[in-house]
Amino acid sequence: MKVNDFDFNLPKELIAQHPSEKRDHSRLLVLDRQDQTIEHHHFYDITQYLTENDILVINDTKVIPARLLGVKDMTNAVVEVLLLKEVEPNIWEAMTKPAKRVKIGTIIKFSNLLTAECIGIKEEGIRLYKMTYEGIFIEILEQLGTMPLPPYITEKLSDKDRYQTVYAKDLGSAAAPTAGLHFTKELLDQIQSRGTQIIPITLHVGLGTFKPVQVDKIEDHHMHEETYTMSETSAKLLNEALSQGKNIVCVGTTSIRTLESNYNGKFIPGTFETSIFIYPGYTFKVVNKLITNFHLPKSTLIMLISALAGKDFIMKAYQEAIDHRYRFFSFGDAMFIK
Repeated sequence: MKVNDFDFNLPKELIAQHPSEKRDHSRLLVLDRQDQTIEHHHFYDITQYLTENDILVINDTKVIPARLLGVKDMTNAVVEVLLLKEVEPNIWEAMTKPAKRVKIGTIIKFSNLLTAECIGIKEEGIRLYKMTYEGIFIEILEQLGTMPLPPYITEKLSDKDRYQTVYAKDLGSAAAPTAGLHFTKELLDQIQSRGTQIIPITLHVGLGTFKPVQVDKIEDHHMHEETYTMSETSAKLLNEALSQGKNIVCVGTTSIRTLESNYNGKFIPGTFETSIFIYPGYTFKVVNKLITNFHLPKSTLIMLISALAGKDFIMKAYQEAIDHRYRFFSFGDAMFIK
């Protein structure tokens, strides 16, 4: 299957540069897989589609201010470091620009409080750094780092909390699980009052989610590992829901990848790594429905939703969204696949 099969033309002005004024007032495109119909709504209408027979699975990861600008010791050359994952205590895997300037032994200074020494070189601009700091690491990041907004967002974010879900809890992501940005606490309360159970999982978003596909055949694409956690409570509740025949509705592609990775006859508690790559031809084990955003052309994410709803139907829906001037990508509008 060719990567170009998942390409589409998107007018630049439809790339959302800022969140909607109210989280749940973004638009919602509803796709019915069985009837092959498309409807236009607002996100607060999602309550119409969720009942006591549905389980809503959310990713409660929290974005860290992971983008750091520093200078090389001795030369003062500027280096950008995007923290991806803490692989060992104080050892971080990070995207580095320009990577060619950073060799093993290179020291990067971010301030008097924080320095990084390159101790490993990996492919695609990734380096391993040993962090040396004074104080509490996350507090230093809050001072020095910025939110790792995608490169297609060029406007400054006035409120950094708008790049966090209202239920963000577990620090560790290099990007937000953006399908969850549409929920308000009030909307979640309404959903629960209708009998829909909300179950959290955690997947820390890293390179596996947003790495571009750089091969012609999608089967040749390699997904990077991301860390996820399934709590004992969540595993128990999900197993009970399956035994009762309830529908599992995932909020975002990270939730769907977590559940499909974890399930092997039942859900298993623990912390694991996943590099699952879902594309058309994949048989879903447990997920029935999906709330998601509109994704980049030729991305692994549009391939995933095409596996769930069918490529032709997804491409038709994307064209309708473009025709109706929906807003795309991280701060854009939403889609519900049922």
